[in-house]
Amino acid sequence: MFIVSSKELVAEQCKAGIIGAFPSLNARPESELASWLAYVREAIDAWDRGQPPWPAAPYAVNLIVHPSNARLAHDLDVVCRHEAPIVITSLNPPGDVVRRVHAYGGKVLHDVTTLRHARKAIDAGVDGLILVCAGAGGHTGSINPMAFTDEVRRIFDGLVVLSGCIAGGRQIVAAQAMGADLAYIGTRFIASREANAHDAYKNMVVDATAADIVCSDAVTGLPANYLAKSFEAVGVDIGTLAARERRSFSFGKREDGGEAKAWRDVWSAGQGVGAIDGVASAADIVARLAAEYAEALAGMERLRSQAA
Repeated sequence: MFIVSSKELVAEQCKAGIIGAFPSLNARPESELASWLAYVREAIDAWDRGQPPWPAAPYAVNLIVHPSNARLAHDLDVVCRHEAPIVITSLNPPGDVVRRVHAYGGKVLHDVTTLRHARKAIDAGVDGLILVCAGAGGHTGSINPMAFTDEVRRIFDGLVVLSGCIAGGRQIVAAQAMGADLAYIGTRFIASREANAHDAYKNMVVDATAADIVCSDAVTGLPANYLAKSFEAVGVDIGTLAARERRSFSFGKREDGGEAKAWRDVWSAGQGVGAIDGVASAADIVARLAAEYAEALAGMERLRSQAA
């Protein structure tokens, strides 16, 4: 999550047994990226040396593969030098990234919102696809996850990760039942103690329901889901913003006359916010997800037994 995913959050997620990820752009200035990667790697190694109840999961770094990302060449060099185990790419076919990451044995997953994008990523040789479906926080897709997962599974037998409105263990089971291998969870971790988000942002997520989420392409030029009340807080009327023809992260004017920016001044979240009832540590969130997942699987087993 842009800005929100801190190195501390990623380290705690990995130690809790799930893959933690952060956009390379969160490390600022660019010279900080190497220290972020070293921090997460050292936290994982220290956890594993302590004979924990489970090994730490690997981490992932998100790279925006688009000409507008002036840091791409630098960040890719750093990621490859540190041999990040998983690289997540978005916006453009990741051909050169795939080649370089595969050279050291890493894996590449690519965000896709349409079947056309999925085909291009497959042709580029990615190891997995992240299906960004309707309702996902931040830059979002518009396809129902049931339809999208089925269409992708018809052409791809690699790793499929489902994104969009997944905030509890039941949704993880549902994602796997539809044919995905893993679930991609973002919004739930905005309301974590380790997230780099204002308390007001975290509380707004906790208080929100799906009805409080608005989708607009007026902010960055791409469809994205935001908390409607965050627009109100800076005095911007989302209904009066026209669609942007060029991709940018500045838009409109705040009430104080300054330039409003995404994601600093308006805050993203997915439609799954209604399942979030409080701020907790990353470890506690993962433990709750695991308990909900086990409960949902037990329920499915009862259904199977009744049908047998």
